[in-house]
Amino acid sequence: MDFSTAVLLAASGLAAGLVNAIAGGGTFFTFSALVAVGLPPVVANATSAVAVTPANLASAWAYRRELMANLRRFTALGIVSLIGGLIGAYILTVTDNTAFRRLVPWLLLFATLLFAASPRIVALARAIGRSEGHTPSTRAWAAGLAFQFLVSIYGGFFGAGMGIVMLAALAITEGDDFHLINSAKHLCSTLIQLVAVCLFIAAGLVSWREMFIVGAASVIGGYLGVVFGRRLSPGAIRWLVIGVGAALTLYFFLG
Repeated sequence: MDFSTAVLLAASGLAAGLVNAIAGGGTFFTFSALVAVGLPPVVANATSAVAVTPANLASAWAYRRELMANLRRFTALGIVSLIGGLIGAYILTVTDNTAFRRLVPWLLLFATLLFAASPRIVALARAIGRSEGHTPSTRAWAAGLAFQFLVSIYGGFFGAGMGIVMLAALAITEGDDFHLINSAKHLCSTLIQLVAVCLFIAAGLVSWREMFIVGAASVIGGYLGVVFGRRLSPGAIRWLVIGVGAALTLYFFLG
């Protein structure tokens, strides 16, 4: 591996960790960089998922008090996230690179539109969840759980934009409590990624040399995201991710 390749991979991991800590969307950077250095799309996707897992585990650990306090409440969410993540990851392992390459621009377009519409999506989900005051109705809670299952399948398969859709699902089931929603998001994201990562490793889809570079840089980026997140506007970071997503979508459509 030459120096410029290592720098590109490290920069993508740094950017991913930074934006994931503030607004989400780090997969745009890592997946695209891994494809750019020559990895097949399916391998790049699997390697990207493994690389960002340590940083996401650290974020989940930061919410350990909220998670332990609400463990019973989050049980159903955890179960559907595990099952959905496993299904999505399995679909990726049986998808050939040619077919996945055709899907990539559409997946990136979908994720970019999600980021652009995220405030309205979450606001709408919260309105549904508050259909009976601040406590979600049984029907709304079941709908949110089913929504989370679909999000988990998508997350196991690709993952870009997963956090935004998951916030919408959790706004239905968990109401307005930001810390409750965020802790549930980190728990579900971690479970989806862990089960997907295990399947990707078992299927031999991970390129380890690239993964270690991206992964180490993403941990540093995650730490910097916490430090600078207090100074930077989440909205500005979100629009940066949207701009990157739009550019990459166009690139993959034309490529």
